[in-house]
Amino acid sequence: MGRQPLRGRLTALAGILLVAFSAREAVSAVSPLLGPISADLPLDAVTTGILGMLPTAGFAMMGFLALPLLRRIQLEHLLLVSILLTTLGQVGRALGWNIPAFLMFTWVAMLGIGLVNVVIPPLLVKYFPDKTGILAALHVTLLGVSTAVAAQSAIPFAHLHGWRFSIGIWAAFSAVAAIPWLLVLAGKRTAARSRTSPASNRPPTTNAVKPWRSSIGWGVALIFAGCSSNTFAALTWLPAVLIDRGMSQETAGSMLALYSILALPVALVVPLVVVRMPRPLPVAILFVVAFAIGYAGIIWAPPASAVIWVIIAGLGQGVYSFAFTMINKRTRTQSGSGALSGFAQGVGYALASVGPFLFGLLHHPGDGWVPSFGMLVAWLLVLSAGAVMVNKPRLLEDAFPVGTARP
Repeated sequence: MGRQPLRGRLTALAGILLVAFSAREAVSAVSPLLGPISADLPLDAVTTGILGMLPTAGFAMMGFLALPLLRRIQLEHLLLVSILLTTLGQVGRALGWNIPAFLMFTWVAMLGIGLVNVVIPPLLVKYFPDKTGILAALHVTLLGVSTAVAAQSAIPFAHLHGWRFSIGIWAAFSAVAAIPWLLVLAGKRTAARSRTSPASNRPPTTNAVKPWRSSIGWGVALIFAGCSSNTFAALTWLPAVLIDRGMSQETAGSMLALYSILALPVALVVPLVVVRMPRPLPVAILFVVAFAIGYAGIIWAPPASAVIWVIIAGLGQGVYSFAFTMINKRTRTQSGSGALSGFAQGVGYALASVGPFLFGLLHHPGDGWVPSFGMLVAWLLVLSAGAVMVNKPRLLEDAFPVGTARP
């Protein structure tokens, strides 16, 4: 791949970082506002459960749809589509006049975020093939920042102008993220006029790379399934668990904020470490152990020590950074990265979408949430199996040698 002009690379970098910062507010901005929202839109337990499943379900659907899209459409155009969906979904949800409309536009926003998840890894390969580790770290870190900022700001914004303003304001950040990519595409069109053939702008072929026929593809998919089922179950149910153990509602909310914030430091460090390790299995196992120890403490330790166990479990979220980094670590080309990203996230998030639902379904009064956390431990075993499958230092394209040269 030829080196991109400095201006184009800097603009793409700004676009990647802005997209990362604006890509998760739609996920975390609603949960703190369920009470005020319910005053206008009667959200019952079933509706709330559906709302909790929409992120992973949306991410999964876009993972599957992205595979054919990547064959036909430029990455930059796909990213603009994702920004449009995210922005439209957030605006429509804020205007939602009834529950079906609220859920429908939430689904649109989640589809947009899911497309972002798939497109970013091959974009990193395209613009920064020598910096995928540090940029993956920055991207995942900013995802965590956006998640925490939206959750922390939800109530103050609602106090200013109501819950509709609070969940709708983040659409402005999504819209701003489109500006650098419009500039990048404008620059490409200008450059294309001076060339006889714009072949470098064509979408890379992904036909030759079939991740579903490789243990690498299934391994990364299982890692996404394991980490997402655990993380989204905790984001949905951790306050309820702690309140059931005797903690006040306010303190339980603070524990959820603490859990979310802990994703930030590990997200920044993990990609930088993993890209330098030929066999990074120990990193994944470290996070599995952190989850398991944290869960044991949350269930059985005195409630007064809950902060310790929440911190330990929260550090386990670093496995998401591990999964994201492995997409580019186990691929050589832009097309391979796109194919693996779409397949692994489609399968992984589809499996993970049942995690938050089963967590609540398995709980019965008096059982101490043991069956629910037992289900999460089972997902940790799935995660571990996936990490073993991708541990061997090899590349996805090596199994499909025809037509996989870097575009």
